[in-house]
Amino acid sequence: MMRYFINLSYNGTNYHGWQAQKNAISIQKVLTDALCMMLREEVSLTGCGRTDAGVHAREYYAHMDLVKELGRTQAGKLVFKLNSFLGKDISLRDIFSVRPDAHARFSATLRTYKYYITLVKDPFLVDRSYYHFGPIDIDLMNRGAELIMKYSDFTSFSKVDSDTKTKICRISEAQWERSGDLLVFTISADRFLRNMVRAIVGTLLDLGTGKMLLRDLKLVIEAKNRSDAGDSVAACGLFLEQVVYPEDIRS
Repeated sequence: MMRYFINLSYNGTNYHGWQAQKNAISIQKVLTDALCMMLREEVSLTGCGRTDAGVHAREYYAHMDLVKELGRTQAGKLVFKLNSFLGKDISLRDIFSVRPDAHARFSATLRTYKYYITLVKDPFLVDRSYYHFGPIDIDLMNRGAELIMKYSDFTSFSKVDSDTKTKICRISEAQWERSGDLLVFTISADRFLRNMVRAIVGTLLDLGTGKMLLRDLKLVIEAKNRSDAGDSVAACGLFLEQVVYPEDIRS
């Protein structure tokens, strides 16, 4: 068996996330079915992480084990065929061989998400950003982001029914930037909990709109209680932007 990584991107608007599930369409299911048909062998895909319904990915990785060996030319042709077959909202960039022990999820060393907020109603960003109306203090939200980076236990921003064994994450970047009428929140960490980014953004929005003070944010984090944090913002504004692996992961 040979292990291969698939590099893809997708618009998650019409999907119930990456993870295959009963009675719902998912990226994993659509891509697995296409691969099985074209390769004429059973294929099992393991993704680099879950994305919730409506969340997008500019860069996503999954791995698969194949009986047949794919050379670079064959892999390139398979990418072309899959892109011709799949819908417009899923795009494959590359398929490449990796070490037998390489894992799409557990081998990743860094993940970066971006969350987009539009300050004006924009019909071209309906499914790709969250619309916020009213004043907002970006400087204060950046102070809140700096505070969050000082912590490693993010229980307060984790989905309540999550079966994750540990809530420890190491955040290396968290900042807001404004470009015209668009606000972009960038956050990078070694790992993320389910719903973590959307909960952090919602809480920082409470801070930026005067619903919460900076000292309150500190109490929220240290309480380790999801109900103390802000609401999770809409999935449509969230993008998995980048996933980083060790340089020697390719075979």
